[in-house]
Amino acid sequence: MTATVMASRFCGVSEALREGRAMLLRAGIESATLDAEILLCHALGVGREALYTAGEVDVRSRRKYRRLLRERAAFKPVAYITGSKEFWSLDLLVTPDVLVPRPETERLVEVCLEFANGRDSTARVHILELGTGSGAVAIALAKEMPAAKIMATDLSPAALTAARRNAERHSVAHQIDFTCGDLFGPLKRRGFDFVVANPPYVRSGELEMLAPEIRDWEPRAALDGGADGLRCYRLIADAAAGYLAPGGSVMLEIGADMGSEVARLFAATRRYTRETIYQDAAGRDRVFCARLGA
Repeated sequence: MTATVMASRFCGVSEALREGRAMLLRAGIESATLDAEILLCHALGVGREALYTAGEVDVRSRRKYRRLLRERAAFKPVAYITGSKEFWSLDLLVTPDVLVPRPETERLVEVCLEFANGRDSTARVHILELGTGSGAVAIALAKEMPAAKIMATDLSPAALTAARRNAERHSVAHQIDFTCGDLFGPLKRRGFDFVVANPPYVRSGELEMLAPEIRDWEPRAALDGGADGLRCYRLIADAAAGYLAPGGSVMLEIGADMGSEVARLFAATRRYTRETIYQDAAGRDRVFCARLGA
Protein backbone atom coordinates (compact mmCIF):
# COMPACT_ATOMS: atom_id res chain seq x y z
CA MET A 1 0.00 0.00 0.00
CA THR A 2 1.48 3.36 -0.99
CA ALA A 3 2.24 6.15 1.45
CA THR A 4 -0.33 8.36 -0.33
CA VAL A 5 -3.13 5.86 0.25
CA MET A 6 -2.05 5.38 3.86
CA ALA A 7 -2.14 9.14 4.46
CA SER A 8 -5.69 9.28 3.19
CA ARG A 9 -6.75 6.62 5.69
CA PHE A 10 -5.06 7.80 8.86
CA CYS A 11 -4.12 10.99 10.68
CA GLY A 12 -2.21 11.59 13.86
CA VAL A 13 -3.81 12.35 17.23
CA SER A 14 -2.18 15.79 17.35
CA GLU A 15 -3.52 16.65 13.90
CA ALA A 16 -7.02 15.53 14.86
CA LEU A 17 -6.91 17.58 18.05
CA ARG A 18 -5.77 20.69 16.17
CA GLU A 19 -8.61 20.22 13.72
CA GLY A 20 -11.15 19.77 16.50
CA ARG A 21 -9.92 22.69 18.57
CA ALA A 22 -10.01 25.02 15.58
CA MET A 23 -13.53 23.95 14.66
CA LEU A 24 -14.83 24.47 18.19
CA LEU A 25 -13.09 27.82 18.60
CA ARG A 26 -14.72 29.05 15.40
CA ALA A 27 -18.08 28.06 16.86
CA GLY A 28 -17.39 30.03 20.03
CA ILE A 29 -16.76 27.10 22.39
CA GLU A 30 -14.53 28.39 25.20
CA SER A 31 -13.49 24.92 26.38
CA ALA A 32 -12.41 23.92 22.88
CA THR A 33 -9.13 22.22 23.82
CA LEU A 34 -10.59 20.06 26.58
CA ASP A 35 -13.72 19.23 24.60
CA ALA A 36 -11.70 18.20 21.55
CA GLU A 37 -9.70 15.80 23.73
CA ILE A 38 -12.78 14.28 25.34
CA LEU A 39 -14.57 13.82 22.03
CA LEU A 40 -11.55 12.27 20.36
CA CYS A 41 -11.20 9.86 23.29
CA HIS A 42 -14.86 8.94 22.85
CA ALA A 43 -14.43 8.40 19.12
CA LEU A 44 -11.38 6.20 19.68
CA GLY A 45 -12.79 4.38 22.70
CA VAL A 46 -9.80 5.23 24.91
CA GLY A 47 -9.30 7.12 28.17
CA ARG A 48 -7.59 10.51 28.23
CA GLU A 49 -4.49 8.99 29.82
CA ALA A 50 -4.09 6.78 26.72
CA LEU A 51 -4.99 9.38 24.10
CA TYR A 52 -1.47 10.51 23.20
CA THR A 53 -0.23 6.95 22.91
CA ALA A 54 -3.12 5.91 20.68
CA GLY A 55 -1.04 6.45 17.55
CA GLU A 56 -3.09 7.20 14.48
CA VAL A 57 -6.78 7.95 14.01
CA ASP A 58 -8.37 5.68 11.41
CA VAL A 59 -10.95 6.89 8.92
CA ARG A 60 -13.98 5.50 10.77
CA SER A 61 -12.92 7.07 14.07
CA ARG A 62 -12.15 10.36 12.35
CA ARG A 63 -15.61 10.47 10.79
CA LYS A 64 -17.20 9.78 14.15
CA TYR A 65 -15.00 12.45 15.75
CA ARG A 66 -16.07 15.03 13.18
CA ARG A 67 -19.74 14.19 13.79
CA LEU A 68 -19.23 14.65 17.51
CA LEU A 69 -17.48 17.96 16.88
CA ARG A 70 -20.44 19.20 14.84
CA GLU A 71 -22.76 18.35 17.71
CA ARG A 72 -20.55 20.23 20.16
CA ALA A 73 -20.29 23.19 17.77
CA ALA A 74 -24.09 23.42 18.06
CA PHE A 75 -23.50 23.83 21.84
CA LYS A 76 -24.78 20.41 22.77
CA PRO A 77 -23.20 19.59 26.16
CA VAL A 78 -20.30 17.18 26.00
CA ALA A 79 -22.00 14.93 28.57
CA TYR A 80 -25.04 14.52 26.31
CA ILE A 81 -22.77 13.70 23.37
CA THR A 82 -20.73 11.07 25.19
CA GLY A 83 -23.62 9.93 27.39
CA SER A 84 -21.61 10.12 30.59
CA LYS A 85 -20.26 12.49 33.23
CA GLU A 86 -18.03 11.97 36.24
CA PHE A 87 -19.44 12.94 39.64
CA TRP A 88 -17.84 12.04 42.97
CA SER A 89 -15.37 9.91 40.97
CA LEU A 90 -18.32 7.89 39.63
CA ASP A 91 -18.97 7.50 35.92
CA LEU A 92 -22.66 8.32 35.49
CA LEU A 93 -24.99 7.76 32.58
CA VAL A 94 -26.31 11.16 31.44
CA THR A 95 -29.21 11.71 29.04
CA PRO A 96 -30.97 14.90 27.89
CA ASP A 97 -33.70 14.04 30.41
CA VAL A 98 -31.46 15.03 33.34
CA LEU A 99 -29.29 17.96 34.31
CA VAL A 100 -25.61 17.42 33.71
CA PRO A 101 -24.08 16.71 37.16
CA ARG A 102 -21.81 19.57 38.20
CA PRO A 103 -18.71 19.56 40.41
CA GLU A 104 -20.26 22.26 42.63
CA THR A 105 -23.01 19.87 43.65
CA GLU A 106 -20.41 17.60 45.24
CA ARG A 107 -20.41 20.14 48.09
CA LEU A 108 -23.95 19.01 48.94
CA VAL A 109 -22.67 15.44 49.29
CA GLU A 110 -19.76 16.60 51.45
CA VAL A 111 -22.01 18.52 53.83
CA CYS A 112 -24.42 15.61 54.19
CA LEU A 113 -21.53 13.29 55.00
CA GLU A 114 -20.27 15.75 57.62
CA PHE A 115 -23.68 15.74 59.30
CA ALA A 116 -23.88 11.95 59.11
CA ASN A 117 -20.45 11.58 60.74
CA GLY A 118 -21.77 13.40 63.78
CA ARG A 119 -24.47 10.80 64.39
CA ASP A 120 -24.41 7.43 66.13
CA SER A 121 -22.29 5.30 63.80
CA THR A 122 -24.36 2.18 64.57
CA ALA A 123 -27.69 3.75 63.60
CA ARG A 124 -29.13 3.37 60.11
CA VAL A 125 -29.48 6.72 58.34
CA HIS A 126 -32.64 7.44 56.34
CA ILE A 127 -32.26 10.04 53.60
CA LEU A 128 -34.76 11.65 51.27
CA GLU A 129 -33.53 13.29 48.07
CA LEU A 130 -35.97 15.51 46.19
CA GLY A 131 -35.54 15.90 42.43
CA THR A 132 -32.86 13.27 42.03
CA GLY A 133 -32.34 13.65 38.26
CA SER A 134 -29.48 11.36 37.25
CA GLY A 135 -29.31 10.06 40.82
CA ALA A 136 -25.84 11.56 41.28
CA VAL A 137 -26.28 12.78 44.86
CA ALA A 138 -28.22 9.75 46.09
CA ILE A 139 -25.73 7.33 44.54
CA ALA A 140 -22.70 9.19 45.93
CA LEU A 141 -24.26 9.12 49.40
CA ALA A 142 -25.11 5.44 49.07
CA LYS A 143 -21.53 4.60 48.07
CA GLU A 144 -20.15 6.50 51.06
CA MET A 145 -22.75 5.19 53.54
CA PRO A 146 -23.41 1.50 52.79
CA ALA A 147 -25.90 1.23 55.66
CA ALA A 148 -27.97 4.23 54.54
CA LYS A 149 -31.45 3.82 53.09
CA ILE A 150 -32.39 6.48 50.58
CA MET A 151 -35.65 7.47 48.96
CA ALA A 152 -35.24 9.61 45.83
CA THR A 153 -38.11 11.34 44.06
CA ASP A 154 -38.37 13.00 40.68
CA LEU A 155 -41.25 14.27 38.58
CA SER A 156 -39.73 12.84 35.39
CA PRO A 157 -40.11 9.10 34.68
CA ALA A 158 -37.34 9.39 32.08
CA ALA A 159 -34.97 10.89 34.65
CA LEU A 160 -35.77 8.06 37.07
CA THR A 161 -34.93 5.53 34.37
CA ALA A 162 -31.47 7.06 34.07
CA ALA A 163 -31.10 7.21 37.87
CA ARG A 164 -32.02 3.54 38.29
CA ARG A 165 -29.51 2.54 35.63
CA ASN A 166 -26.83 4.54 37.41
CA ALA A 167 -27.68 2.95 40.74
CA GLU A 168 -27.43 -0.50 39.17
CA ARG A 169 -24.16 0.42 37.46
CA HIS A 170 -22.63 1.32 40.82
CA SER A 171 -24.20 -1.54 42.80
CA VAL A 172 -26.31 0.59 45.14
CA ALA A 173 -29.79 -0.11 43.73
CA HIS A 174 -30.67 -2.08 46.86
CA GLN A 175 -30.14 1.04 48.98
CA ILE A 176 -32.24 3.49 46.95
CA ASP A 177 -35.98 3.56 46.35
CA PHE A 178 -36.67 5.74 43.30
CA THR A 179 -40.21 7.12 43.29
CA CYS A 180 -41.98 9.22 40.66
CA GLY A 181 -43.68 12.38 41.85
CA ASP A 182 -43.25 16.06 42.63
CA LEU A 183 -41.15 16.76 45.73
CA PHE A 184 -42.91 15.21 48.76
CA GLY A 185 -46.02 14.23 46.78
CA PRO A 186 -45.39 10.47 46.38
CA LEU A 187 -44.14 9.87 49.92
CA LYS A 188 -45.86 7.57 52.38
CA ARG A 189 -43.16 7.28 55.04
CA ARG A 190 -41.82 10.01 57.31
CA GLY A 191 -39.06 10.27 59.87
CA PHE A 192 -36.10 10.96 57.56
CA ASP A 193 -32.82 11.98 59.15
CA PHE A 194 -31.88 14.17 56.19
CA VAL A 195 -33.74 15.82 53.34
CA VAL A 196 -31.38 16.84 50.54
CA ALA A 197 -32.08 18.52 47.21
CA ASN A 198 -30.65 20.59 44.41
CA PRO A 199 -33.86 22.44 43.48
CA PRO A 200 -34.34 24.59 40.38
CA TYR A 201 -33.13 28.06 41.34
CA VAL A 202 -32.67 30.05 38.13
CA ARG A 203 -35.00 33.03 38.06
CA SER A 204 -37.43 32.74 35.14
CA GLY A 205 -36.35 36.07 33.73
CA GLU A 206 -32.71 34.96 33.67
CA LEU A 207 -33.18 31.71 31.78
CA GLU A 208 -32.46 33.31 28.40
CA MET A 209 -29.19 34.69 29.80
CA LEU A 210 -27.80 31.23 30.52
CA ALA A 211 -25.05 29.73 28.40
CA PRO A 212 -26.53 28.06 25.30
CA GLU A 213 -25.35 24.62 26.49
CA ILE A 214 -27.69 25.02 29.44
CA ARG A 215 -30.45 27.20 28.00
CA ASP A 216 -31.01 25.22 24.81
CA TRP A 217 -30.28 21.68 25.95
CA GLU A 218 -30.86 20.98 29.63
CA PRO A 219 -34.38 20.26 30.98
CA ARG A 220 -36.11 23.59 31.57
CA ALA A 221 -38.18 22.22 34.46
CA ALA A 222 -34.98 21.37 36.35
CA LEU A 223 -33.69 24.93 35.94
CA ASP A 224 -36.66 27.28 36.29
CA GLY A 225 -37.13 28.33 39.90
CA GLY A 226 -39.94 30.78 39.23
CA ALA A 227 -39.91 34.57 39.20
CA ASP A 228 -37.53 34.88 42.17
CA GLY A 229 -35.90 31.46 41.89
CA LEU A 230 -37.33 30.40 45.25
CA ARG A 231 -40.49 28.51 44.30
CA CYS A 232 -39.23 25.07 45.36
CA TYR A 233 -37.46 26.43 48.44
CA ARG A 234 -40.77 27.79 49.74
CA LEU A 235 -42.43 24.43 49.26
CA ILE A 236 -39.57 22.58 50.95
CA ALA A 237 -39.39 25.04 53.86
CA ASP A 238 -43.13 24.64 54.48
CA ALA A 239 -43.30 20.86 54.14
CA ALA A 240 -39.94 19.35 55.11
CA ALA A 241 -40.53 19.53 58.88
CA GLY A 242 -43.38 17.07 58.52
CA TYR A 243 -41.08 14.48 56.98
CA LEU A 244 -38.04 14.84 59.24
CA ALA A 245 -37.27 12.87 62.38
CA PRO A 246 -36.66 14.97 65.52
CA GLY A 247 -33.33 16.72 65.09
CA GLY A 248 -33.26 15.93 61.37
CA SER A 249 -31.75 18.33 58.86
CA VAL A 250 -32.55 19.86 55.49
CA MET A 251 -29.63 20.42 53.09
CA LEU A 252 -30.17 22.32 49.86
CA GLU A 253 -27.95 23.52 47.07
CA ILE A 254 -28.57 27.22 46.50
CA GLY A 255 -27.73 29.93 44.02
CA ALA A 256 -24.69 31.97 45.02
CA ASP A 257 -26.80 35.03 45.85
CA MET A 258 -29.72 33.28 47.56
CA GLY A 259 -28.39 32.29 50.96
CA SER A 260 -30.04 35.04 53.01
CA GLU A 261 -33.37 34.67 51.17
CA VAL A 262 -33.51 30.91 51.71
CA ALA A 263 -32.55 31.37 55.36
CA ARG A 264 -35.45 33.81 55.81
CA LEU A 265 -37.90 31.28 54.34
CA PHE A 266 -36.87 28.63 56.85
CA ALA A 267 -36.69 31.06 59.77
CA ALA A 268 -40.26 32.19 59.03
CA THR A 269 -41.57 28.67 59.73
CA ARG A 270 -40.20 28.81 63.30
CA ARG A 271 -39.48 25.09 63.03
CA TYR A 272 -35.74 25.08 62.43
CA THR A 273 -32.56 25.90 64.33
CA ARG A 274 -28.86 26.08 63.52
CA GLU A 275 -29.30 27.50 60.04
CA THR A 276 -25.93 27.46 58.26
CA ILE A 277 -24.65 28.35 54.80
CA TYR A 278 -21.64 26.50 53.40
CA GLN A 279 -19.40 27.81 50.63
CA ASP A 280 -17.97 25.91 47.68
CA ALA A 281 -14.31 25.76 46.62
CA ALA A 282 -14.66 29.14 44.90
CA GLY A 283 -15.90 30.79 48.09
CA ARG A 284 -19.48 31.18 46.86
CA ASP A 285 -22.54 30.28 48.91
CA ARG A 286 -23.49 26.78 47.80
CA VAL A 287 -25.36 24.75 50.46
CA PHE A 288 -27.98 25.84 52.98
CA CYS A 289 -28.67 23.67 56.04
CA ALA A 290 -31.30 23.89 58.74
CA ARG A 291 -31.93 21.53 61.63
CA LEU A 292 -35.41 20.73 62.85
CA GLY A 293 -35.95 22.02 66.36
CA ALA A 294 -36.79 19.68 69.20
